Amino acid sequence: MIFFVHINATKEWLSLSRHQRREFFANSVEPIFLKYPRVSVRLSDSEAFSGKCSDISVYETDDVQQYCFLIDALRDTEIYTKPYFEIIDIFPAAEDGFLQYDASLAENA
Repeated sequence: MIFFVHINATKEWLSLSRHQRREFFANSVEPIFLKYPRVSVRLSDSEAFSGKCSDISVYETDDVQQYCFLIDALRDTEIYTKPYFEIIDIFPAAEDGFLQYDASLAENA
């Protein structure tokens, strides 16, 4: 499964210096990502291209429970408690789901 999480940086995050942001990320967020190695994480900036969200986090995993645990762990940090970011929307998706469905049709034919 792939989860596209659209988020907005808050003024609390933007008011931190870039050094403070890097330090927070290294000390609070990266350890959480490392704790859940079955979840691949990609972070993308979108503020220059969208008025709806400033960032998109892409989580990819074959273990949805690990994704849920990772998100819960992030929710316990200032990412969401201060909040430094607000979740706008989450889009779950199954990559090549139509191919898997076609394959299941062929198997049952």
